[in-house]
Amino acid sequence: MRSQFELFFIALGFFSRLPVPGWVEFSPDKLGRAARFLPLVGWLIAAIGAAVFWLMVQVLPVELAVVLSMAATIRATGAFHEDGWADTCDGLGGGWTREQVLQIMKDSRIGSYGAIGLVLMLLAKYLVLSALGADEDYPVLAALLVAHPLSRLAAVSIMAVLDYARTDDSAKSAPVARRPDAGELGIATLAGVLPLLLLPAAAALVALGVTVVVVLMALRTFARRLGGYTGDALGAVQQLSEIAIYLGVLAAWSST
Repeated sequence: MRSQFELFFIALGFFSRLPVPGWVEFSPDKLGRAARFLPLVGWLIAAIGAAVFWLMVQVLPVELAVVLSMAATIRATGAFHEDGWADTCDGLGGGWTREQVLQIMKDSRIGSYGAIGLVLMLLAKYLVLSALGADEDYPVLAALLVAHPLSRLAAVSIMAVLDYARTDDSAKSAPVARRPDAGELGIATLAGVLPLLLLPAAAALVALGVTVVVVLMALRTFARRLGGYTGDALGAVQQLSEIAIYLGVLAAWSST
């Protein structure tokens, strides 16, 4: 049990900026096995976002509460996944060959495709969360608690199917470049889908369905353009799945 707690805290320390106990001993091998807890890390990030929204909406307009909630989750993760989204937009938008795409994604500078993609992604997230937050039943809270774990399960699913695209070990995500086994994937799946119980059945099915669609599209794109996945690609899948889930929940909620 202690080893599982240690793996969870290693995942928490790598995939977020949240503090971890001092007794946790990091190693590349442990980090590779810690990806099973990525959706569980999403639980904490979701709780932070939902708590900030709930507290702020008591005294501020919905739109400002959404902005502060988004800021809190970005701060908690260190913009880890947003950075991956921007780099992936730059790579896929500006590169022609596999080598060009991977080289552009490795560049720490942000280009036109990354900047445009980041702005549009944040704007879309703000608009859909504001629409969900405007409902007096506050479905935005359930949407946050579902989207963060489920979107991280989407990233783990990519790892379970594709190989790591880079051949060097210099990439920051190289330690997690291993395929999760059946047990690890089972843990991630349970943590990722369990929050769906917070949604009505129709909304839960839509959220799960759009996540599957994003994963299938990402698998096809990454296999064709990258020959596998990278850490940035996983961040892009997380962000795209998160927005897709919010949109799916909004569509299902609005139709009831």
